[in-house]
Amino acid sequence: MQEWLYLVIGLAVLAVLAVAGFVTTRVRRPGHAPEQPPADVTGVTDVITPAPSDTVEAPATPTTPVPPTAEVEVEEPAAPELERPEKPASRLVRLRQRLAGSNALGRGLLGLLSREQLDEDTWEAIEDLLLGADIGVAPTQELVERLRTRLRVEGGQAPDARAVLREELIALVDQDLDRALRVSGEGDAPGVVLVVGVNGTGKTTTVGKLARILVADDRTALLAAADTFRAAATEQLATWGERVGVEVVRGPEGGDPASVAFDAVKEGVDRGVDTVVVDTAGRLQNKQGLMDELGKVKRVIEKQAPVTEVLLVLDATTGQNGLIQAKVFSEVVDVTGIVLTKLDGSAKGGIVVAVQRQLGVPVKLVGLGEGPDDLAPFDPAAFVDALLG
Repeated sequence: MQEWLYLVIGLAVLAVLAVAGFVTTRVRRPGHAPEQPPADVTGVTDVITPAPSDTVEAPATPTTPVPPTAEVEVEEPAAPELERPEKPASRLVRLRQRLAGSNALGRGLLGLLSREQLDEDTWEAIEDLLLGADIGVAPTQELVERLRTRLRVEGGQAPDARAVLREELIALVDQDLDRALRVSGEGDAPGVVLVVGVNGTGKTTTVGKLARILVADDRTALLAAADTFRAAATEQLATWGERVGVEVVRGPEGGDPASVAFDAVKEGVDRGVDTVVVDTAGRLQNKQGLMDELGKVKRVIEKQAPVTEVLLVLDATTGQNGLIQAKVFSEVVDVTGIVLTKLDGSAKGGIVVAVQRQLGVPVKLVGLGEGPDDLAPFDPAAFVDALLG
């Protein structure tokens, strides 16, 4: 019985050994490498690199050679050709021709004075014509009285009447007033021109046209866009300056006008320019606000250089309203000269006389059109001759 037990145990051991040998042979068959443990992807240093014999190299992808980048020459845009403004002398001729084309005042006066009999009705008609031309009551009465006296003594023939009328009109416009523009400073300081006036009179346009006059006279200039309450005014001024190569000093919209004016004049002093022209705000809500603003602008400017000219821009077609504006501005700043825009020479030509009488300062510049060079120095004799044709 015991021997039988030993036999069974021996057979069982042999069976176990046989199975173990079979499994080992299956695992170690040629061509099958033992499995590698999985790589730890949580760290680069723990990644296991496969053996060279087991690495399959992917075929190289052919690359297309990249041609060298060609150097492209970018041409700088050509600087715009600067305009050459017209000289003042030729402007006077052209303005005179334009003024003579609408001389209703002159034709009307000559027609009345050429009548065979100058009765009271005729003199009343002459007065009405002069008053309608905005000459003003006092200058009209003065002119009529002088014409009556001279024509009574010298005769009333047409040629004589024309000569007498010309002399009296020139005297009325006052040929002896100093109409020179003070655009030069003393020593190394630039001339400083302060341009004032209500919005709508052509103030900013006048500043741009004045810059053209300065360039035509071979002067260097700098413009100050101190009308900071109108962005359009600043852009308009910049456009005027670009056309003739004159720079514009500007500030933030709604900024302090005095600060812009100060910076412009300081820049003008540092650069040694001949003239700085300052465009100012034209708001006329109340006289006190206007006085404070313009007074501050002028005081601040004069910390750098004296103001050599204060030009008041008036629209000749506004008549008595223009005279009211002139009076307000003359109380605010020391106006030294008048610029009359839109002076067509017909019904409103007499504003020249009225505004000079009102302010006691001369008309220095006149404009008759919208062209860039339609601004010229005022000449009394040329003005009267144009009125009389």
